[in-house]
Amino acid sequence: MHQVLVIVHQDTSNPGRIGQVLRHQGKHLDVRCPAIGEALPQTLDAYDGVVVFGGPMSANDDQTLPFIRDELDWIETVALTSDRPYLGICLGAQLLARVLGARVAPHPQDVREIGYFPITITPDGQDDFGRSALHVFQWHGEGFEIPANSVRLASGGTFPNQAFRHGDRAYGLQFHPEITREMIDLWTTKAADQLHLPGAQPRHLQFQYHDCHSGAIALWLEEFLDNWLDADACSAAA
Repeated sequence: MHQVLVIVHQDTSNPGRIGQVLRHQGKHLDVRCPAIGEALPQTLDAYDGVVVFGGPMSANDDQTLPFIRDELDWIETVALTSDRPYLGICLGAQLLARVLGARVAPHPQDVREIGYFPITITPDGQDDFGRSALHVFQWHGEGFEIPANSVRLASGGTFPNQAFRHGDRAYGLQFHPEITREMIDLWTTKAADQLHLPGAQPRHLQFQYHDCHSGAIALWLEEFLDNWLDADACSAAA
């Protein structure tokens, strides 16, 4: 069976729509959570790809959270040296950016992006995202610079860097295409205090915008993940 390594950062994390699409494509998900002591594999030979999801911690927490330091080292020495596609979501994108030498930092005015916001596709991003702007779900207070020798694929208003590609197989997305209505309900309940921060949308608008935009994201995501994995280019064992 083909499988995808899924790295999460809380024991309650859910791969959401990304997990649904990958399972529908016949992939088994091997879910690991380094934050609770679960080890990461020493090679990716048994995997078709790896998805690194978000979390409440910072990519800059490597001095206080040993698993962040270990994960940065693992991305550099295992994920990026393998012939396997990498997809970083929010924190996963910021970890990739740091490994590649780019800065990860809060917004200068300490503004957040929480809720649905539009992103603009760059000319370099049209093969991956199409030509039309997308409204995507965000939940973050930090953003990444585009690493050297990487290509910006999408931009935004508050945080200008929303997606990048490094080489042919490594992608970083600042936003959360995995989000489902159930996940919005959970996040806005468990982290309701975040909704009072500058830049956060109220809960009811997040649901309203999800109903408007989630269909377009679902259509894009299925095609994107299929192209990202590219079964003909993967040499992982079945």
